[in-house]
Amino acid sequence: MPGEQELPSTLERSSAKAQRTWIKAHDAAVEEYGEGERAHRTAFSALKHSFEKVGDHWEAKDEKGPSDAQSAKTGKAARRGGETAEGVDANASKAHLMDLAKRLDVTGRSRMTKAELVDAIKKANRSETRKSRD
Repeated sequence: MPGEQELPSTLERSSAKAQRTWIKAHDAAVEEYGEGERAHRTAFSALKHSFEKVGDHWEAKDEKGPSDAQSAKTGKAARRGGETAEGVDANASKAHLMDLAKRLDVTGRSRMTKAELVDAIKKANRSETRKSRD
């Protein structure tokens, strides 16, 4: 399966279910659209419906659904790409985001707005992923 060979490193450190979700969506997208960016975007979209990025891996969300405004789009708007929350569940409650920020040791989190928390978690996730790749 092509998806198994192209599994992103963050998914290699994630649960088997997260890996299966990405691989199944990726392989279906490759059959439909061919190999490339569109297949990867489709696979990540499917993954973000049930999982969120926490540090250097993906964890199951409490509630399934789109993780950000871009993920909620369908049709042509979704295919155009655009700004995403990079796997952070921007639709989650502020309390949930505060909990993630605490787990990721984000400084200044108690004074942040929900949007600032999402940005800080994205930054912390990128940092954790870089550390794991080294």
